[in-house]
Amino acid sequence: MKIDHIGIAVKSLEEAKGLYTRVLGLEWEQDEEVHTEAVRVSFFKTGESHIELLEALSDDSAIARFIDKKGEGIHHLAFAVDDIGAALEKARVEGYQLIDESPRRGAGGKLVAFLHPKSTNGVLIELCQKG
Repeated sequence: MKIDHIGIAVKSLEEAKGLYTRVLGLEWEQDEEVHTEAVRVSFFKTGESHIELLEALSDDSAIARFIDKKGEGIHHLAFAVDDIGAALEKARVEGYQLIDESPRRGAGGKLVAFLHPKSTNGVLIELCQKG
């Protein structure tokens, strides 16, 4: 299993992009809006993984609530899995609290599901499978 991406909540994609492109020299790949999550994302390639910047599209989105509560910063760690259904079932059997009982479509057309940070040492874990 490898880290697919690290999600970072930001107030403004345009303001945050400069750090990752001009200062860190990462390769920007794409911007995308995920309306079901009320978020705009920007992906940057770093080695075999990515940095995903997340900007809220509405004040009541999960990202807006996260920033209001904790400020900008790391939102989640995403791990690439070959079979997201099997990975969710394994997590459930092992006693981890699932946010998503079944996968849903996320950015980049991937199937995604989240494990609750209350059961994962305070870290929001995303499982993702290429669509």
